[in-house]
Formats: sequence, C-alpha cells, structure tokens
Amino acid sequence: MAIDLPALLADITAAMAAADHRGAVASYIPELAKVDPAQFGIAIATADGGLLTGGDAETGFSIQSISKVFALTLALGKVGDQLWDRVGREPSGNAFNSITQLEREEGIPRNPFINAGAIVVSDVNLGGHQPRVAIGEMLRFMRYLAGDDSIAINEDVAASETATGFRNMALANYMRAFNNVRHPVDLVLGNYFHQCAIEMNCRQLALAGRYLMLDGRHPDGGRVVSPGRARRINALMLTCGHYDASGDFAFRVGIPGKSGVGGGILAIVPGRASIAVWSPGLNDNGNSQLGTQALEMLARRTGWSVFSPPEEGD
Repeated sequence: MAIDLPALLADITAAMAAADHRGAVASYIPELAKVDPAQFGIAIATADGGLLTGGDAETGFSIQSISKVFALTLALGKVGDQLWDRVGREPSGNAFNSITQLEREEGIPRNPFINAGAIVVSDVNLGGHQPRVAIGEMLRFMRYLAGDDSIAINEDVAASETATGFRNMALANYMRAFNNVRHPVDLVLGNYFHQCAIEMNCRQLALAGRYLMLDGRHPDGGRVVSPGRARRINALMLTCGHYDASGDFAFRVGIPGKSGVGGGILAIVPGRASIAVWSPGLNDNGNSQLGTQALEMLARRTGWSVFSPPEEGD
C-alpha cells in the first residue's frame, strides 16, 4: 500500500500542535531551560532521495545525546571492536547519568549511549589531541553527513554544560580511577560538552542519519561504515537509545532511535527512512514527549516498525 507521506506529516504536525501535554524542558542545563516548549518539528529523508518536513523543521536545537551516535561511529572507525573492551553493549535500566551502576561494574559503562559510555567514547576520539582538534573532526563529519557546512556549536550551551556538569565530572573522574578514561578529565569533558552542544535542525539531522538507513553508505556513494557496523549501531539505538525507557520505545515505536535532552530524536528505518523529530518538552524519562508520540503515530500509520513483516515485493 502506497503511503502518502506529505499528508501523514501534515496530520502528525497538526496533532502535535493540538497536544495538551507537552512535557517539561531540561531545566538542569540553564540554556536549555530557556527554550519554548510549544515548538515541534519533523523531517523525513527517504531512501529514494526524498526529503519532507513539517512544523518547526528549520529551527535549530542542541542535539545533546543524539551526538553520541555520530561520536560512536567515529570511535569505531579509530579503534574498531577494541572499543567494546571499555564499553558494554547492554541496556542500562537506569538513569542516563547513573553513578551507582558504574560503581557496581568497576568503571565499565553499560553502553555507549549513557553518559558514562559516551565519555569513554569521547576519550577515544580525543586521541591525544586538544579538544578543539577532536570537536573540529566531529563538526567536519556532521557537515559531510548532512551536506551542510553551516552546522556549528552553540557556544552558550557548551558553556552552560561546562558550568553545571558536575555529575558528568564525577562519572569521568570515577572512570579515570579505573583507567577507563586515559586523558585528563577536563580535556575529555571539554570535547564531550562541545559535542553535545552541536546545533542542528530536523532537516539537517535527518540528512545526517542517512548512512544508517543506507547500510552504511553516504548518498554520494562513499562508504561511512560497513553494512555490519551500520546494523550494529542501529541495534544499539533500538536497545539503548532511550536510556531506561528504551524497552518502552521499542514496544511502542519499534524503530531504532536516539534521543537527546534538547528534545530531539533521530530514528532510523533501515532501507526506508532517516527521521528527525524535535520538541523540547521531555517526559519523565528525559525523552521528547511529543517527539515520541509523533514517531509512534508515524510507525502505526506506515507500518515501518522493524518488527513488522515486509510488504510483498520488498
């Protein structure tokens, strides 16, 4: 059955505009607390080269933990499967910034999408350089993936995170004690905070995720990662991409996705679409309230859940 995506996007955008409960913005990062929760955007980049947008799809936002997907891609390119000696691949079942779990597991983070795991990934990507070199590499990578050289860091957000990121400092120092952070903590966190402060809009983010829907290929024909690595990154997004609500997201939506406390979600339908949604109000688990609802509506109307049987001819 053919899907009328423009009509569906219009329906989703209208439904989100009318929603009564929009969640609460992330107040523990002062710059994020200033964002208007009334906003909602969506963009879908399709495997045939199409791009559809709705709502506030051109409004920039801090991608926050969505950056962990791209940082992981870079780290795997540097050290390959050796990374998994330092970071696990299991769902956490705890808050994204849990210290107690890290203590029980002797400095080995449960997966690369919780904060502790992402800090280890940041340590790998630092690679003996100053943070400006590592974040420059990250920015070039994001610009290449999205085909957009205007992507930049929101320095106000980076400064806000640096000034208030005491829990991340504790996580990094704790792992340093186990030699699982190997560079000076301030340099690792400088790289991490600036990575999280990259600002993108839904259109740019959906375009940046295309390699994960195309079996690791960039639409220009270049290979970003191998097909096997693309599948594994998608698998981690499905099982670990929404912190301790990852199981519920898989149950309700059934699409690999990575959320960020800036209100964005990147979702990947392998072979079909790269989707970015954004609404800054968060639910109790720290994931975008309207973004999650929009993706659930999209999956239900399209049948794009990875658990749905393929259509005849697929």
